[in-house]
Amino acid sequence: MAETKPPVTLELIWEHDLVLAGKSGEVKMTLDSAAVAGPSPMQALAFGLAGCMAMDLLHILKKGRHDFKGLRADLTGSRADAEPRRFTKVDLHYTINGTVPDEVVQRGIDLSRDKYCSVWQSMRQDIDFSITFKVSAGV
Repeated sequence: MAETKPPVTLELIWEHDLVLAGKSGEVKMTLDSAAVAGPSPMQALAFGLAGCMAMDLLHILKKGRHDFKGLRADLTGSRADAEPRRFTKVDLHYTINGTVPDEVVQRGIDLSRDKYCSVWQSMRQDIDFSITFKVSAGV
């Protein structure tokens, strides 16, 4: 039986201009439309997507006991020109340091995208989303 996750709750309190102080449990962050005092909401969404998928991939690689020493995720999100300026295209590229077979990385990416990443599954599925990777034996 699947584990039931509690709902995500948070509060946002206006500080000044378009800056909001956020708190969820003991975690705090600042959202800033100008991306000065903290990430903008769209940057926070991009961090959430890249982080969710990277954590899935890390979990899969660790569970498979693969020899990797590092993982980097680089995300580029293209946005619509008109309101709402939503993401229309997302390119996510992983760089993995270690000796992990390409097919293992691809399977982890596929599992994250198609099944595990709750952030991606919460977004519009008509976004052009490409994921690439490179495995390098160097550190």
